[in-house]
Amino acid sequence: MGSIQHLCQWLNDTGPATALRESLWVFPIVETVHVLAITMLAGTIAILDLRLLGVLFRGERVTTVARQVLPIVWTGFGILVISGSMLFAAEAAKSYANPAFRLKLILLLLAGLNPVIYYRIVYKRITEWDTSPKTPFAARLAGATSLTLWTAIIAAGRATAYFN
Repeated sequence: MGSIQHLCQWLNDTGPATALRESLWVFPIVETVHVLAITMLAGTIAILDLRLLGVLFRGERVTTVARQVLPIVWTGFGILVISGSMLFAAEAAKSYANPAFRLKLILLLLAGLNPVIYYRIVYKRITEWDTSPKTPFAARLAGATSLTLWTAIIAAGRATAYFN
């Protein structure tokens, strides 16, 4: 067994993970919170992505839309990390071997890189296009990439149930 697999098995066998996994009510509640958090994060980030694409709020500054949705995005992200970590711990050994779960992790990494690239390259010149209904191609690409990645993350997360 590889060291990551050993670590996952150890995590899986800890008391809190076992208690969560075997709980009649707590596991489904944490899972529900996780689903609501992904809705909160993906739904609000989609608003900004759609503004970048020029589909919604074309008369609003991109910075205004971002300022309004990003606190909700970060709150959803925090809840998602906590609930996702709990769910992973409860089923770490099973998740380790699950191809849909592994795909989800790769997609999450890419979804995390997308805004880093956006802020390092595209956002630097936002004063030139902040009020424009049509954003530059790179901004539209960042928005389309984000929407695609979050859709794929949700699909991969849902698919984890079918690769036990």
